[in-house]
Amino acid sequence: MASLDQKTFVKLRRLYIIALSLIAVSVFVSQFLVQNFLDDQATDSRVINIAGRQRMLSQKLTKEAIQLKYPDSKFALRALQDSLAQTRNLWYLSHKALQQGSDSLQIPHIASDTIAKLYEKINPFFNQILDASSTLVRSSQNKDQSSAEMDSAIQTIQNNEGAFLKLMDQIVDQYELEAASKIDRLRTLETLLACLTLLILLGEFIFIFWPTAKVVRNGMLELINAERKALKMAKDADALTESKEKLLWESRALNQAMDKTLLFVRTDTSGVLLHAGEQFKKMFKLNSVQENTKFASVISNVELEQQNLEKIFTEHKKTGWQGEVKGRSPEGDELYLEMSLLPFQKEKSSNELLIILLDITKRKEAHEEIERLTKANFEERISRQKNVSRQIIENQEQEQNRIAQDLHDGIGQMLTGLKFTLESINLKDRDKAQTKIDHLKVLSLDIIKGIRTATFNLTPPELTDHGLVPALIKLAKELTGLTGKQITLNNTTGFNQRLDSLVEINTYRITQEAVNNAIKYANSTSILVRIRHTERLLSLTIEDDGDGFDIEQSQQTKRGDGGMGMTFMRERMNYINGRLFVNSEVGKGTRITLNIPID
Repeated sequence: MASLDQKTFVKLRRLYIIALSLIAVSVFVSQFLVQNFLDDQATDSRVINIAGRQRMLSQKLTKEAIQLKYPDSKFALRALQDSLAQTRNLWYLSHKALQQGSDSLQIPHIASDTIAKLYEKINPFFNQILDASSTLVRSSQNKDQSSAEMDSAIQTIQNNEGAFLKLMDQIVDQYELEAASKIDRLRTLETLLACLTLLILLGEFIFIFWPTAKVVRNGMLELINAERKALKMAKDADALTESKEKLLWESRALNQAMDKTLLFVRTDTSGVLLHAGEQFKKMFKLNSVQENTKFASVISNVELEQQNLEKIFTEHKKTGWQGEVKGRSPEGDELYLEMSLLPFQKEKSSNELLIILLDITKRKEAHEEIERLTKANFEERISRQKNVSRQIIENQEQEQNRIAQDLHDGIGQMLTGLKFTLESINLKDRDKAQTKIDHLKVLSLDIIKGIRTATFNLTPPELTDHGLVPALIKLAKELTGLTGKQITLNNTTGFNQRLDSLVEINTYRITQEAVNNAIKYANSTSILVRIRHTERLLSLTIEDDGDGFDIEQSQQTKRGDGGMGMTFMRERMNYINGRLFVNSEVGKGTRITLNIPID
C-alpha cells in the first residue's frame, strides 16, 4: 500500500510540473505575441501625425509660392525664399521617410501594399510640385529671370495641390484603418490566449486537483486509523514510559544540562511553577521559584495575555501543545515565545507539564516589518497605477465628448442647413435661386470655419515643437480670427521655458477649455490671457468680460458643460500637482488662475 501511494504521489507531482510548465509557456507566448503587437503599433501614431502634417506643409508651400511673386520688400523676399526652401525640404524629407522609412524620425518602411499603391499615385503630383517649387526658388533669386517662369511654376503647384491633398487624405485614412485593424487582431489574440489559459486550468482541476483531493481524503482516513492504533499502543506502553520518565527526570546530570542550556520550566497541571531553569530565571529575573507562582503571571503582566496562557493549560494539559505565545519582559517590552507544552507522569499519582520556550521576538519583529513594507509598497504602486489609469481614461473621454459635441452642434447643423437649402433651389425662379446660392456660399464659409475650429482644438504642432507659450500665442491668434472675439496674450515676464510634456499639454488644455468657455457660454467680447513666472512657479490668468456665474451654485449642481468642464480642469491640475483658482460674479466676468510648479 505504501509503495502504491508513493507511486501515486510521484505521478501527481509530475502532472503538477507539466501543468505549471504549460501555464508558464502560455504566459510567455502571450507576452511575446502581445509585445510584438505593441512594438509593431508603437510607430503608428507618429506615422499618422507626419502623414497628416504633409497636407499642412503642401498648403503652406502653395501659400508661400504665391507670396513669393509679390513680396513686400527685399527683406520679405529673402525671408519668403528661406521659408519656402525650408518648407520644401521638410515636405520632401517627410514624404521620402513615409515611403522608405527613417531612423531619425522613427518611421518604418511601408508595410502595406495598399499604401504603397497610393504613394505610386501621389508621387507624380508630388514631383510636379517639388520641381515647380525648386524652379520658383531659383527664379526668385535670379533678378534677370522673367516672371513668366515664376507664373508657370506657381500654376503648376496650384494645379497639382488639390490632387495631392485628396490622395494624402486617402493615405492618412488608410494608415488609421490599418492601425485599427492591428488593435482588432491584438484583441482577438488576447481572447484566444485567455481561453487557452482557462482550458489549461480546467484540465488541471479535472486531472490533478480532484484526484489529489481524493488521495488526501484517503490519507486522512488512514491517519485517523493510525492515531487510534497509536493511542492503544500508548496505553499498552504506559508502564514502560513511567519507568523511563522517572529515570529521566531524576537524573541530576540531565537537569543541570537543561538548566544551563534550555529556556524551560516544570509546572503542575494548573500552571503553578515547580521548577525553572537558570536561563528562564535569568530572562525573567527570578531569584527563586516562590510557592503558588503561576507560569502565566511570570510570562506577562497583561491580563488578556495571562488568560490566553491559562486557556492553553486548561485545554491541552493532557494532550500537549505547541505554538506561539506573547509575553512581557520585566521591563515591560513585548516578547514573542515559541512554546512547547509536554505533559508527563512523574509518578502514578503525579502529573506534571514540561514547558520548553524559544525566544523568537527579533525574528517576529523582522517578519512583521517585512510584511508591513511589502504591503505598503504594493498598496502604493496599486494606488499610483489606478490614479494614472483613471486620469488617462477621463482625459480621453472628455476630449472625445468635446470633439463630438463640436461636430454635432456646429458642423452637423450647418451641413443639415446646407442640404435643405440645396434641395429647395428652384432653377426656374432665378432670383430666389441666386439668393439661396449666395446663402449657400456664406453657409459653406461657416462650415469651413467650423471645421478649422474643430481641427485647431486638437493638439497643435507648436506645442510639441516649440512649447507652451508659442502654442498659446497661436491659440489666441486663431480663435480671434475664427470667432471675432478680441483674445489677447500678455507674457509679462517673458516666459519661454520648456516644461515636461504632460505639464505642457495639461496646461494648454486647461487654458483652451477656459477660453472656449468664455467664448461659448459667457457672451464675452474681450479675453485676456496673462503669463507670469518666478523661479519656481508659472502662473496663467484667463480673464473675460462676460456674464460670469455663481460659483457656489455651479459647485452644487455639477451638471452641463460648465460644471463638468470645471471638474476636468481641476482634475488636470491635480494630475500635474498644480492649483486652480476661480473667481466670478454674475455680470462681472470670470477670472481663472493656474499656478504650476516649475521643477
